[in-house]
Amino acid sequence: MTVKFDATPAEMRTIKRIGRRAAVLLRRHGSDQNYSAIRLSVIMSLNATHSNGCPLDLERLVQADDFNLLHDVVGISKYIDTETGKLTQCFLPRFAKQECAA
Repeated sequence: MTVKFDATPAEMRTIKRIGRRAAVLLRRHGSDQNYSAIRLSVIMSLNATHSNGCPLDLERLVQADDFNLLHDVVGISKYIDTETGKLTQCFLPRFAKQECAA
C-alpha cells in the first residue's frame, strides 16, 4: 500500500505550524536531532496520519497546550507504520476526529 500525503493547502499550513512548534519543544526537552530534521519528520508523520485513516482535528491540535501537543506528536511518530501511514498498537491521538479508523 502506498502512503497518501493529500492534506489540503490549508491543512498543510496548520500542519507546518504544528511542526515548527513541536520541533522547538522537542529541542528544548533534549532531542539531539536538529530542528529541521524534527520539523520535517513531524510534518510528514502528521500528514500521513491525517491522510491515511486517522483524520486529526488540526485546529485543536495547533492550539493545544505543550503536554497534549507532544503526546500526539510523539505518539504518532512512535506508532506510525511508515509503509501504510496507519497508526499501530491501538494508539489513538487525543486530537483525532471522531471518524478515526485507528
